Amino acid sequence: MISLPRLYAILDSSCFADSEDLFRAAEELAAAGVSLIQYRNKSGDAQTMLAQAREICKRLRARAPVPHTSQPHTPRLIMNDRSDLCLAAEFDGVHVGQDDLAPEAARKIVGTERWLGASTHNLQQVIEADQTSADYIAIGPVFATGSKANPDPVIGLAGVRRARALTRKALVAIGGITRENCRLVIEAGADSVAVISDLIRDPRKSAEEFLRILG
Repeated sequence: MISLPRLYAILDSSCFADSEDLFRAAEELAAAGVSLIQYRNKSGDAQTMLAQAREICKRLRARAPVPHTSQPHTPRLIMNDRSDLCLAAEFDGVHVGQDDLAPEAARKIVGTERWLGASTHNLQQVIEADQTSADYIAIGPVFATGSKANPDPVIGLAGVRRARALTRKALVAIGGITRENCRLVIEAGADSVAVISDLIRDPRKSAEEFLRILG
């Protein structure tokens, strides 16, 4: 089983005014010490997505320093949805949803060296994902979220506990997670918390606070 960091940062392009703001946020997250970042673009065409992904990769592979040390820091980069763009942008993994390629199809594209994550929204989907070659399973939404136009039903902390009991794979909780509730989610059994909205304003400072809270 892979070992996930406590904070799984998601950069959603729709949350930023333009590409430069997106790239700057990625750099700030890396500078804060975030070690896992997913790039997500639900509305862009493949050309735009690839261009943004490559620029994020270029900037972050320029070796952002770990805070308070002289050691270089390069976050692991995950592409949302698109296994082909994961390869083209030289990302470290891909994350697929229920409406994307099946995990096994994505695995055939990205190979065994890259990470593969799968989204689930109920316990039956967790059971099914557990039987695939996915390295980690995401479960949610844990709390109400505004990051999706038509979100699935909220599962709450109880849902995280039940999902934890169903799989030994690394478990990522997502949906409405903030600095105020993230510890509760970890205590419910998640290995990592995926965060979008609560990292947008002042990404570096917000990420540093998450990392401090999560330990």
